[in-house]
Amino acid sequence: MDVRTFEDPGELAAGAADLIASVLTRSEGRVDVGLAGGSTPQPTYTELRKRRVDWSLVDIWLSDERWVPHDSEDSNGHRAERSLVEHIPDARFLRPRFSEHLEPEDSAAYYEAALRSVIVERPRLVLLGMGTDGHVASLFPATQAVDDEPGNRWYVANQVPQLDTWRLTATPHLLEIAEAIVVIVSGSAKADVLAESIERPAGRHPIEILHRAQGEVTVLCDRAASSSLSS
Repeated sequence: MDVRTFEDPGELAAGAADLIASVLTRSEGRVDVGLAGGSTPQPTYTELRKRRVDWSLVDIWLSDERWVPHDSEDSNGHRAERSLVEHIPDARFLRPRFSEHLEPEDSAAYYEAALRSVIVERPRLVLLGMGTDGHVASLFPATQAVDDEPGNRWYVANQVPQLDTWRLTATPHLLEIAEAIVVIVSGSAKADVLAESIERPAGRHPIEILHRAQGEVTVLCDRAASSSLSS
């Protein structure tokens, strides 16, 4: 696991955009990238749309989504469209289905089928954030998608009792087989959990799943988020 520290959130966003663009441009043929939700990655997406990438060869998907209508301000897809996708119309964006006539599990199954139609063997690049409780994607502590790992499934619905909601999320298995994972972490509120998960993993935080990853894992953090790391 490679950890890189930037001085402030602005440098973090620029550095993350540089790394993502580098991975996308080095890849041959079509390439896919799973976008992270939440607020931390949004400045990175604003920076990324300025980078020179042949977006006509890029398939964009979501590493997790909230079980809300797509036009909701809480929708990760909606936020990703505003900050990135609308500015790179040549890219193909895979949007999860939401309907009051669908159950979350059905929507997750549809999305998994869509992912398997564009990803041949394993994802090329997955972007993740990290919550103050150590969750990544929508793999929250003490939830079924973490505690009862669903075999070789790529995408599942995950009930999150602590938030009284459903989420759609990439599974631990999908993260483990990805060629590359980039985790973007900002803020002092996440410093202790980040340090424990990297240096003293004890199975308390879902981000520790990444210690089992087969591909490259790069953690990008600002100075505040890295303040509890020993080096």
